[in-house]
Amino acid sequence: MSGFVEKPEPRQVPGLVHLHTGKVRELYQNEAGDLVMVASDRVSAYDWVLPTEIPDKGRVLTRLSLWWFDILADLVPSHVLSTELPAGAPADWEGRTLVCKSLRMVPVECVARGYLTGSGLAEYEQTRTVCGLALPEGLVDGSELPAPIFTPATKAAVGDHDENVSYEEVARQIGAETAALLRQTTLAVYGRARDIARERGVILADTKFEFGFDADGGLVLADEVLTPDSSRFWPASSWEPGRPQLSYDKQYVRDWLTSPASGWDRRSEQPPPALPPEIVEATRAKYLEAYEMITGLPWG
Repeated sequence: MSGFVEKPEPRQVPGLVHLHTGKVRELYQNEAGDLVMVASDRVSAYDWVLPTEIPDKGRVLTRLSLWWFDILADLVPSHVLSTELPAGAPADWEGRTLVCKSLRMVPVECVARGYLTGSGLAEYEQTRTVCGLALPEGLVDGSELPAPIFTPATKAAVGDHDENVSYEEVARQIGAETAALLRQTTLAVYGRARDIARERGVILADTKFEFGFDADGGLVLADEVLTPDSSRFWPASSWEPGRPQLSYDKQYVRDWLTSPASGWDRRSEQPPPALPPEIVEATRAKYLEAYEMITGLPWG
């Protein structure tokens, strides 16, 4: 059992048709057929969308994504058409709303890894591979890989895990030409972002992208990009292979949920409890710190 602890009711806005409630985003369509994405302050952990929100989180994700979309535009165009609020939209949508092209989405999470951790580490410890790609002996949690690798995953519904799949399986599902284009673009975008983050004292350990094709058949970068929700960012100053790394994300949430203080057993079918104020504030501060470290811009 997993999913939403308390599934929110979508806001009704004249001229917009609600399409989907995701873990973080609400998706609408306007009368022109464009998509309207609204990033909420919801936070998820262990396949649950928690009942407690992190103030400003949706605005951080939106602003950081826009910053990256601009920097990456020469490598791949983004789906963003406008940041203007639709007529009649609630005032609190300001800063968290994107009007986007409607795309034919590729049903694959395009993951790039430059460091070994997470599900990649778990597979490596068993087979010395990640998504079927052979890696050298002697790597540990947090090790930098000899070169970045493309490790795709299937896209899961809310409450389910994404599952790593081999490149060959992706090619079988969507065609060899499209799979090759996704791999090439994913690694090019990761390489650009990794270098920019590194200059700012941040390690981009891994990240996932979503792509779609526009009406002309061009590949377009969609959803969010290179945020603490879609990426592992580590402070370079504290990086030390052989142990879990400090990170700019919701690690405070995960750590508290699995601590005795929460009283929650993640193996049970019970939903997780509300977060205490100090965990909310510490997590918010981490998101803001990530934005400021990466962009070099002050929040506010």
